[in-house]
Amino acid sequence: MKEIFLSASVPVRGRGGFDEASDPFLIQFAVRELVTVCLGRRRIVWGGHPSITPMVLAVCRDFGQEFNAPVVLYQSTYFEGQYPEDNQHFETVFVEKVNENLEDSLGALRNAMLSRPSLEAAVFVGGMEGVLEEHDMFQRLHGEGVKVLGLGAPGGAARILAERLATRGGEAERDLDRIDFARLFHERLGIAPDELRLFQDKESRSEDEEQG
Repeated sequence: MKEIFLSASVPVRGRGGFDEASDPFLIQFAVRELVTVCLGRRRIVWGGHPSITPMVLAVCRDFGQEFNAPVVLYQSTYFEGQYPEDNQHFETVFVEKVNENLEDSLGALRNAMLSRPSLEAAVFVGGMEGVLEEHDMFQRLHGEGVKVLGLGAPGGAARILAERLATRGGEAERDLDRIDFARLFHERLGIAPDELRLFQDKESRSEDEEQG
């Protein structure tokens, strides 16, 4: 299954002013719409931000995929002992921390996560400085040919990214303030509304893991 990287969070106060022009409702709405469009059609890969994981879980539950959804969550062992309970519902890849250093550990996490060869696109929603860092790394690792979608309407760091992309004109400029997120994702990510969803039940998944 092809994969889409999600970089998103609800900005917190006191972190670069990203919260001042952000809309938490639109961030939540956009994330839920992305997961709804993609679930069973593209594997969502994300970094386990505690403000986003509950939103992903809520959609997975709606589809009856609470414990075996085709999504992948990444976590750094730097945060061992602090993982949200919601993480237990998802396949999780743990990346070893680096020298008890937060910045280096996040760098290692992002490199592992964004190096996945099946990533065909990246979507950026809300967020803070990490959104811009992940965008730059994603572009370095995958080049200009891979689709990048920055949402402007929910604000946050993704708004800054969306404005940068909009200066190139074309789709990015037209999409800057759109809030019809489901339609936007169908159009820009190339996912047809009637595309088949592929889910695997728990029994089949266990058999595959044993054989693998």
